[in-house]
Amino acid sequence: MAAAAAAKLRLRVALILLLLLGGFMTVRPQAADKYSRLKNEEEATPGKEFRVAKLSQVWDKAQRLQLSPVKLAELHSDLKIQDKDELNWKKLKADGFDEDGEKEARIRRNFNVILTKYKLDGRMKTMPSESNYLSDLGDSENDVFDDPKLEKLWNKATTSGKFNDEEVRKLRREFLHHQDKIQEYHILRETVSRSEDIHQNAISPGEAHIKEDLLHTKHAELKDKHRNVQESFGRLRKLIHQGYDEDSEFSEPRVLELWDMAKQSNFSHDELDSIKEELKHFEVKIEKHHHYQEQLDLSHQKLKHVESIGDKEHLSRNKEKYKMLTEKTKELGYKVKKHMQDLLARLSRGGLNHNEL
Repeated sequence: MAAAAAAKLRLRVALILLLLLGGFMTVRPQAADKYSRLKNEEEATPGKEFRVAKLSQVWDKAQRLQLSPVKLAELHSDLKIQDKDELNWKKLKADGFDEDGEKEARIRRNFNVILTKYKLDGRMKTMPSESNYLSDLGDSENDVFDDPKLEKLWNKATTSGKFNDEEVRKLRREFLHHQDKIQEYHILRETVSRSEDIHQNAISPGEAHIKEDLLHTKHAELKDKHRNVQESFGRLRKLIHQGYDEDSEFSEPRVLELWDMAKQSNFSHDELDSIKEELKHFEVKIEKHHHYQEQLDLSHQKLKHVESIGDKEHLSRNKEKYKMLTEKTKELGYKVKKHMQDLLARLSRGGLNHNEL
């Protein structure tokens, strides 16, 4: 009897487990489908370059438009940083942070800057035609800037006779860097304008107060951006008038900006020496990146030539070299931009941590 009762108990337990398992199997796929659907809305499918789906779409569009290899490598670096920032923001939002939406607005603004910078914002036909900025650096007819004042200043620089080929190359990078600043300023100004329209439609006094604070923050940021653009243009005008200073500590525009930022802050002499050493290492990294950009452009031209003449013997070798240079340029571009972000953040906090040098 005891054995029969035990067997009966085991049978009942087994039936209960089967029922529970059946219910689990019925509900779980739905939950899994919902999770997968939500995940797919946020992240790209496996094998894509980026985890955020919209960034993969931008990357695919850029490849279809056949941007130059250097532009594609630069875009890849920018999208990698944006990809990381967007995923970090999603985690913050899920944990209940960013209640005022300021981080979300900044991320959206950065995304718009990328679209505008690489002419991927749907206004391709109204923009100057795409060209590789490493080609024909001395030919002013091929150098087109969106801003008329910048274009006029560039023409003045290239006809002045003050700059040799290498200096023209450096100057071109400074002008492109300034053009990026102008684009960022215009995008921020449009964002502030839209925020003002929303502010006028505030529903309640409490909501109006919150939106007024956000608007004040955006106006302050816009003012800083405008001042930065003016200072950058003033530096270019001074550079065109005086030429490059052989005794200058640095030559790269981003490094020069960081160094000026450091000198204008309240750093001690020893701290400035540490910052200067850090910036020297950063400038070497930038120059290395420029070198690979040039090699990538040359490799692309050679590959097109080999393909056009049908030289199968050298085609495979050139494709392999081109692929290697593409990946190396992407990698260095990402490292340069992340290093730039890190330096800006650390200088803004009041100095470089000596343990990080």
